[in-house]
Amino acid sequence: MIDGSCRDLSVPLLRRVTLYHAEGCHLCERALEVVGDAQARTPFSLELVDIGGIATLEAEYRAFLPVLEIDGVRAFTYFVSVEGLVERLGGDGSPPL
Repeated sequence: MIDGSCRDLSVPLLRRVTLYHAEGCHLCERALEVVGDAQARTPFSLELVDIGGIATLEAEYRAFLPVLEIDGVRAFTYFVSVEGLVERLGGDGSPPL
């Protein structure tokens, strides 16, 4: 008997992209456009995190905005390209060495 805890391995899991941004950040606005273009080419789940007014997030991310993580791994800071994001989504999400 198979219980409900097993998932269908033929259905790939969606990668999780998190974009940390703040109001008035022009690089963040551009990154959001790029993420939308990439999502049209490659499916992934997207979480937008506005760091504004949250002291812990401000301290961790403000100097690097926008910050984009793939499955919890920091993949881009300051700038992201559609091609770069799509390429990293095909791998493990880590920046190249």
